Amino acid sequence: VQLQASGGGLVQAGGSLRLSCFTSDRTFSGYHMAWFRQAPGKDREFVAGISWTGGSTFYADSVSGRFTISRHNADNTVHLQMNSLKPEDTAVYYCAAGTIRRVANDAASYEYWGLGTLVTVSS
Repeated sequence: VQLQASGGGLVQAGGSLRLSCFTSDRTFSGYHMAWFRQAPGKDREFVAGISWTGGSTFYADSVSGRFTISRHNADNTVHLQMNSLKPEDTAVYYCAAGTIRRVANDAASYEYWGLGTLVTVSS
């Protein structure tokens, strides 16, 4: 499964960005999906996850209430709407796909990864 993430960029604090992740794989609807991020010098961390049906979503405490994950299985895409961005949200954001039984917040649970898209939030 090849994942292509896009939508990153430079934004001022308080602004918004919408990340997208696309795959041409027809089995997309069978995967739980997640977004992770990695800031310079830090470990990769879970941001948000969504079940294969889209019926369940999960968020890290640091982004809850500001970020929204969604998916559109007909288009093989998953999105991350990021509002009220803060400088500490600056990182490379990765989308990930997994055939795990439930959405997980550890990177090791996901088999497939996109290359990442850089989000920079200026103060």
